Amino acid sequence: MASSNDNNNDVETDFFPYYRLYKDGQVERFYELGGVHQVPPSLEDPETGVSSKDVSISAHVSARLYLPKNTAPDQKLPVLVYYHGGGFVIGSAFFKTEHCYLNHLVSESNCIAISVDYRLAPEHDIHTIYQDCWDAIQWVASHFVSDTINKDPWIENHSNFNRLFVGGDSAGGNIVYNMIMRAGREKLIGDVKILGAILGFPCLMIPSIENYDKGMAYKLWNMICPLSERGNDSPMVNPVSKKCPSLSKLGCSRLFVCTGEKDELVPGEVAIKFAEAVKKSGWEGEIESILVEGEVHAFQCENPQAPNSKYLIKRIASFIQRK
Repeated sequence: MASSNDNNNDVETDFFPYYRLYKDGQVERFYELGGVHQVPPSLEDPETGVSSKDVSISAHVSARLYLPKNTAPDQKLPVLVYYHGGGFVIGSAFFKTEHCYLNHLVSESNCIAISVDYRLAPEHDIHTIYQDCWDAIQWVASHFVSDTINKDPWIENHSNFNRLFVGGDSAGGNIVYNMIMRAGREKLIGDVKILGAILGFPCLMIPSIENYDKGMAYKLWNMICPLSERGNDSPMVNPVSKKCPSLSKLGCSRLFVCTGEKDELVPGEVAIKFAEAVKKSGWEGEIESILVEGEVHAFQCENPQAPNSKYLIKRIASFIQRK
C-alpha cells in the first residue's frame, strides 16, 4: 500500500483492486497478491547466477539492469529494454515478481536487460508514462555514441546495438506497441534500430472483439487517459483505429506476440487480431504469434518456473537469440 487516508469522505476515485485517489492528491495502491514488495538487486542471483543493479536514467526514471552469469569482459550480448505491467497504475521494476521473472528471462536469453521503472497514473498522465519509456530507450541507445556522459559500464561494454529488443507484459505490452510506433517515425540516438519487439498479453483494444468494452482493462484505460482519448478509438490503445497511423511503419524488424487462452483481463483474441492487422498492413517484418493453452494473464511473470512459463520463456529467448 503506497499511501493511506482514513477519511473515506475524501475519496475522489475508488478503483479497487488497483488504486484509490483522494481529493488531496494522495494515491492508495492495493497490493493483495504475493510477491509485490520491492527487493534489492543482487550481485549473483542464487537460482540463475544473474547479476543486477539499479541505475538512474533521469530525475524521474530509473531502471534495474541485469547481466547473465559468466559474461566475459568483452562479450557483446543482445539488449532488452523491458516494461513491467500493472495497468499503468501499479507495479515497479523493483518488485519481487518482476525481479524474479527478469532473472530467469535474462538467464535463458543470455541478454543484457534494462527493466524500466516509469512513473505511474493517476499522478502522471499516459503521455508522461510513454515519454518516460521513450527516454529510457534513448538513454540505452546513447551508449552507442562516444560523447554520451551518463553511461553505464554494463551497457557500454556488453551491448550489441545491432540486436536491440523492447519487451513488456500487460500494460508493458501496450507501451512496447507505442514505442515501436514512435520508432517508426523518430530516430533513436546514433540511428540505432530496434530489431525486435515482444508484446506479452498487450493491453490493446479492438472493438470487433465481443465484450471488449466490459472488461477491467477497458474501464481502467478510461479512468487514466485524457478525455479526448477515452473510448475505443484512441490510436494509443486501438491498433486498428482509423486515427492510427499505418502499422506498416512499425519501427522494428521482428514481432513476438504472446497471450493466454484464459486471459481474464485482455482476451487472447486481441493479440491474435493485432498480429493479423500488422500482416495486412504491408509491414515487411517477421511475426511470431502464440497462444498458450489454459493460461491466464501474464502467468509467466507470477511463476517463471512453472512448466508453461518455462516454455514461454524459452520461446522468447529463442526469439531474442535467433540470428
